[in-house]
Amino acid sequence: MSTPRGCLAVIDMQRVFGEPGSPWLAPRFGEIVKPVRDLVTAFQPDVVFTRFVAPARPAGAWQRYYEAWPFALQPPDARIWELAEEFAAGAGPTLDATTFSKWGPDLAARAGESGRLVLAGVSTDCCVLSTAVAAADAGVAVRVVADACAGVDDDSHQKALDILRLYAPLIEVVTLDDVLDR
Repeated sequence: MSTPRGCLAVIDMQRVFGEPGSPWLAPRFGEIVKPVRDLVTAFQPDVVFTRFVAPARPAGAWQRYYEAWPFALQPPDARIWELAEEFAAGAGPTLDATTFSKWGPDLAARAGESGRLVLAGVSTDCCVLSTAVAAADAGVAVRVVADACAGVDDDSHQKALDILRLYAPLIEVVTLDDVLDR
């Protein structure tokens, strides 16, 4: 059950998005580690980490997706899907999904009665965006912490934030200072 402030969902802070040489590297991943850590500290115990993982057998359009990214067809316990070292030890509850959006019954239960969800992580222009829109469609008040998110590049990150702003007042794009009341 979340507090009136809501639940923090840390989206996909995984090795595959943070390690140099990864085809899915979010270049500013390292820069958001500290802001994400600050949010995790502030929201404990109302924090959930998510992981994007490949399905055992891709179906539908996902087949074409994994034809483009065959390196990613690894089991959920593969190293690439692990949370980044900075978060692995104290992550607590972790939700796995084979979809870009992490919204579903598990995350809805974590958002609880407050109906509020705060999002941070990667990538702004894919999994964060998809999760925010799905949660907003479900009637949840969503806050996306811009300086605790990273995209595939700066331009895509900014464009995703601009798109998310179009969903106001269901989705609010905020800063770390806004959330931590600094």
